[in-house]
This record gives sequence, structure tokens and C-alpha cells, in this order.
Amino acid sequence: MMPPPPAADQKAGLFFDKFATTFDTFYEGKRSRWMRFIDGTFRRDMYLRFALTFEKLGNLTDATVSDIGCGSGVYVMETLRRGAAHVAAVDPAPAMLALLCQRLREAGQESRCTTYAGAFPAVKPPPGDFAIVMGVMDYIQDAPAFLEQLRPLVRQAAAVSFPSRHWLRTPLRSIRYKFRRCPVYFYDEPQIRALCQQAGFGSIDVYKIPGAGMDYHVVARP
Repeated sequence: MMPPPPAADQKAGLFFDKFATTFDTFYEGKRSRWMRFIDGTFRRDMYLRFALTFEKLGNLTDATVSDIGCGSGVYVMETLRRGAAHVAAVDPAPAMLALLCQRLREAGQESRCTTYAGAFPAVKPPPGDFAIVMGVMDYIQDAPAFLEQLRPLVRQAAAVSFPSRHWLRTPLRSIRYKFRRCPVYFYDEPQIRALCQQAGFGSIDVYKIPGAGMDYHVVARP
């Protein structure tokens, strides 16, 4: 008997497990000058949403933070650098968590971060002050359930990115990820607001990162 095919969220985890080392080079100037130019042109939203997240969340001193879909730990390390007391880091890709653990060891910060292997919401961190969910909603099949499970974990604010729809970039990205066997989903602002409201968030700030097909950066508060 053949095993059932993996769910959409599991497929994303499998993809990023294989892609972990390459993905990690997007940050901290690890790529060649030419690739940094390409990233700055076509993946600019990745860097802007990083800056926006810490600008909008504000003072993290002594805060507890969940990083859901933490990847290789770039947000985790910045959160700790900004004085958070503890970070709960969740990711379905073992290779990503291995890169995060390496970063924590090298920085001597292992005691300030707990890692959780698996996909949220099947794997949940404890409630905390803030949550960071960057580059995750792209791959979530059941966005309402995801956000409903996120809301009780957030005491102050959640920073969440959503991929936008665009007449050219959306179909191109869909085709590219279809070949990677990794489903991808897209949103518009009214849909984002409705999803966050249905999940129980009371204050929802939506910012569209400039450019065709760039992310929405959302800060949702209870």
C-alpha cells in the first residue's frame, strides 16, 4: 500500500530542508556581489520585511518571542540581540534548525532559545509577548486555522508577512514552485484583514511593501 502524499505544509518543510544552506546565504552578505544585486532587485521584500518587523515590534527587552518558521535563525539572532529574554523557534526543516543551533552555539546564546521541530500549529510554542511569522503564509494551506491557533500565543503583537497577488509575478512563482512540488498561496489586503479579524486580532496594521508582487507586512495585536 502506497503511503499518503504529504500535506501542503509538509511539502514546504521538505523543500526548505533541501534548500536550507542556499537560503541561509540570502542574509549577512554571504553571496557574491552579483547575487547580492539580484537579491536586492528581486528579493528586496525579504530585507524590507526584516527591517519593518523590528521597527514595528519596538522594544523587545526582556520579552518572550515566538519565531514560527524561523528558518536558519536570522530573526532569532536579531531578536536576542535586541534584548529578548527568550525565543521559541519553530521550523519543520531539520537542516534549518541545525543552522540556527550552530548560530546559537557560536554566539553563546543556546540558553536563551528553545527549538521546536515541526510545522505550526501541530507543533506549538508556549504563549509569549510577541510572534514573528515571516515567509510562512506563502505555504499554509489552511490560513484561517493557522491564524486562529496563533492568536492565543500572542500577548502584545504578531508580525506576519503575506505574499501579494500580481498579474505577472504570481503565475510565474506558482509555476516555479509547482516544479519544486511546493504549493504556494497569495493574498490581497481585504482577505488579510478578514483572516486576522476572524482569528480574533483586534488591531491590524497592513503595509504593502512597494513594488510589483512584494509582500504585505502585517502587525496584528489582540
